[in-house]
Amino acid sequence: MTRTTDHVVASPTGTRRPSRLRVHRAWIVAAVAFVTIVGGAAFNSLPGLLIDPLHSEFGWSRGEIGLAVSIDMALYGLTAPFAAALMDRFGIRRVVAVALTAVAAGALASVWMTAAWQLMLYWGVLVGLGTGSMALAFSATVTNRWFVARRGLVTGVLTAAGASGQLVFLPLCAWIVGEHGWRPASVTVALASLVVVPFVWLLMRDHPADVGLAPYGGAYEEKPPPASGAAVRAVRVLLDAARTGPFWLLAGSFAICGASTNGLMRTYFVPAAHDHHMPVTAAASLLAVIGVFDIIGTVFSGWLTDRYDARRLLAVYYALRGVSLLFLPVLLAPTVHPPMILFIVFYGLDWVATVPPTLALCRERYGRDSAIVFGWVLASHQVGAALVAFLGGVAREAFGSYDVVWYASGALCATAALMALVIRREHPAPEPAAR
Repeated sequence: MTRTTDHVVASPTGTRRPSRLRVHRAWIVAAVAFVTIVGGAAFNSLPGLLIDPLHSEFGWSRGEIGLAVSIDMALYGLTAPFAAALMDRFGIRRVVAVALTAVAAGALASVWMTAAWQLMLYWGVLVGLGTGSMALAFSATVTNRWFVARRGLVTGVLTAAGASGQLVFLPLCAWIVGEHGWRPASVTVALASLVVVPFVWLLMRDHPADVGLAPYGGAYEEKPPPASGAAVRAVRVLLDAARTGPFWLLAGSFAICGASTNGLMRTYFVPAAHDHHMPVTAAASLLAVIGVFDIIGTVFSGWLTDRYDARRLLAVYYALRGVSLLFLPVLLAPTVHPPMILFIVFYGLDWVATVPPTLALCRERYGRDSAIVFGWVLASHQVGAALVAFLGGVAREAFGSYDVVWYASGALCATAALMALVIRREHPAPEPAAR
């Protein structure tokens, strides 16, 4: 972090003046983004915990509940590229504050639901739109604008924020559901989202030029004017990127990433473990432990991405994930045993380690549009997650277990490893330092 004694910032007039900040403002913005993602991640702790309670109370099938979760995941992904463009148009603060409010409204409204279509509206639509606006495209926008140096590391830290939220809220929500029912857990999630809004409004800034600074490790540049036609721009960037082969390889491999993490583990690990008579609180705690090692693995992956070929890193991550999933069905048991703990540690290190190298490849190939391109790649991630969230529930109803879903996801991860290896490298596109 940059100290006052040696940090000099170029002002808009071209003169040079010492900064009064002991820590570069970029790190404060990154910290606020981290807290925001933690607060928004609270809802992601709920679906796996509530499948069995909702099934028992309302008689809704696991397929119906899985459909609501899949709508949430699909909208989470499809909203991301438009949210990145909206941040260019209206600013980060406004978009994220509205998104957090939408998550809180959806979680709170679900307390009074009585029909499956309400679950799909509140959980699927409202929460999906809200969390999608704070998706990884938000992290990409923050890192692209505020950092030139340490981008890989910051990307890893912000990606790990979702795991940090899981670590905090999974055990808490599991305890609340077990002791007080699922409704107080939904209220807790709503409050967690609302608490973050003041931090965003007071401390977040849209661009380094707003406070007369250069991005960390870069040169000062004036803030660009608001970009009009956010939706048109998002679609135009998609059409341009879709003409290139690497986009489809990145999107396809990231769809498998989503299928094997959010769609599979986050949604069905707890009910699958409960099928093997493991207590829900124990299964939720294991999923939370994944979050601990997810933080370590993602930050380390960001550090590696600054130094090594992102394609090879992706291939290794996907291959190791696939192998681990093939072993999971034989590890599930009524109690927690050492091989299961080993799986949890290993899987946690690999959970979203794929994000920093995927974002680095987007940045390398698509330059100033990389945040929006990554938003579309993230959309594919969530479409893959949504499909498995729905099909996993259907498979459980049809076969009486989730085993076939674990095996199929392991095979898909091997395919993703091959897709990562065949992405061709090119020189980075020119990119303004302040974006």
